[in-house]
Amino acid sequence: LSGGVLIRDWSKQNKTWFAAVQTEKKMMFIILMLIIAVAAFNLVSTLVMTVTEKQADIAILRTLGASPGSIMKIFIIQGAVAGLLGTAVGVGLGVLIAANIDVIVPFIERLMGVQFLPKEVYVISTMPSELRWSDVATIGGSAIVLSFLATLYPSWSAARVKPAEALRYE
Repeated sequence: LSGGVLIRDWSKQNKTWFAAVQTEKKMMFIILMLIIAVAAFNLVSTLVMTVTEKQADIAILRTLGASPGSIMKIFIIQGAVAGLLGTAVGVGLGVLIAANIDVIVPFIERLMGVQFLPKEVYVISTMPSELRWSDVATIGGSAIVLSFLATLYPSWSAARVKPAEALRYE
């Protein structure tokens, strides 16, 4: 333009800032997936302990005619129910917190006597939160899939319990 006026697109002017925000979003997603993986590992551990504790009961079911497939189904259903309930509670609490973050953060700040985002230090003074249902669905779906996959090994090991060996020391 004439007259020495220079016009710049604000999104191009702050290109590095937008790239940093995108990188941060990706890292938060990876961290969230790691948290879900830890929860799935806890589900595996719980089911393995359940199989170990219930070996005599599994052996009795097998001697009464239960097939390895039906034993496997029992533990898959138990793990799936735990995974679905955990996912439902986690998604519900996450949505509730994200929707009310503007109320929750000031309450915690007053309770602890600390300001998380002081205006003197940060450009923003509130905790921004945007709830994207596609992200909620992706995270919830990932949690359900991982919880189902987490049930496979314990249920498989339960199906392999040999009745004679399990009841030998009972």
